[in-house]
Amino acid sequence: MAEKAIILVTRKLPDNVEARLARDYRVRFNHQDKVYSDNELIELAAGADAIIPCHTERLHADVIAQLPDSIRAICSFSVGYDHIDLDAARSRKIVVTNTPDVLSSATAEIAMLLLLGAARRAHEGARLLRTDAWSDWSPTGQLGIEVTGKRLGIIGMGRVGQVMARCARGFDMEVHYYNRHRLTADLEQGAIYHANLHVLLPLCQFLSIHCPATPETHHLLNADRIALLPNDAVVVNTARGAVVDDDALIDALSSGKLFAAGLDVFNGEPNIDPRYRDLDNTFLLPHIGSATRETRDAMGFRALDNLDAIITGKEPQDRLV
Repeated sequence: MAEKAIILVTRKLPDNVEARLARDYRVRFNHQDKVYSDNELIELAAGADAIIPCHTERLHADVIAQLPDSIRAICSFSVGYDHIDLDAARSRKIVVTNTPDVLSSATAEIAMLLLLGAARRAHEGARLLRTDAWSDWSPTGQLGIEVTGKRLGIIGMGRVGQVMARCARGFDMEVHYYNRHRLTADLEQGAIYHANLHVLLPLCQFLSIHCPATPETHHLLNADRIALLPNDAVVVNTARGAVVDDDALIDALSSGKLFAAGLDVFNGEPNIDPRYRDLDNTFLLPHIGSATRETRDAMGFRALDNLDAIITGKEPQDRLV
């Protein structure tokens, strides 16, 4: 009987996922949930057949070049794959997979939470109560922006963007979107397509970002594009921090150009730009878009389905390279 494959797991995964791993493989778990350095990851990978990383591990070209020859696969516990150098993996003939489809609803829920929280100044209201600073009800106190019936622009109408659009329709929002390709009418469900961001942005009373982080989308939301948004617009980002130019967004929030921003992702996580914390018109969450029990289990099982296929010589469902 052949020995079970050795799998390096770089973070503490949900119990149900780790139980399946322990049943089917010889596993190097990270029960302390420590974020490994590059050198630690390379050392721990010695003799392993595959790695299951998260977006916290930066598998750039130098790291992949030093992985042992035994590594056959990198099955990421994530939808995004900007933390993995795909060209470097391809050159080493290492199969790379991700976990699409399973976190769309959870991430869209957080996007809507951010949109509502930013528009209705939830951060400030919660602080008043937690610091016992609420004096009384006021006709002009805590005035936010009503969401119902407004125009929402979506950048990136993939799985998450489409769920976000469905959520927005529950608030009678008029949905506009920018995407690399126009969707079919059954997927658009009445959303209005724009082939050019410069046409979309002036319409966006609310803007929600759902595109992947790529060289082409780096700092997609910069000063020039923010200037195209209407005054008092609200910006939401649940995609990746790299899509936003922090200096430009902070300037627009500080100047009053934008009413507010709701952010779940940041450049340099977890070391976010400290200026965000000083702004009352930011509603901030610590990258919890997929953080539900159901979704994290589903992500793990999707990664393991891909791993099982690779180890048994089959084609994985979610192959990137």
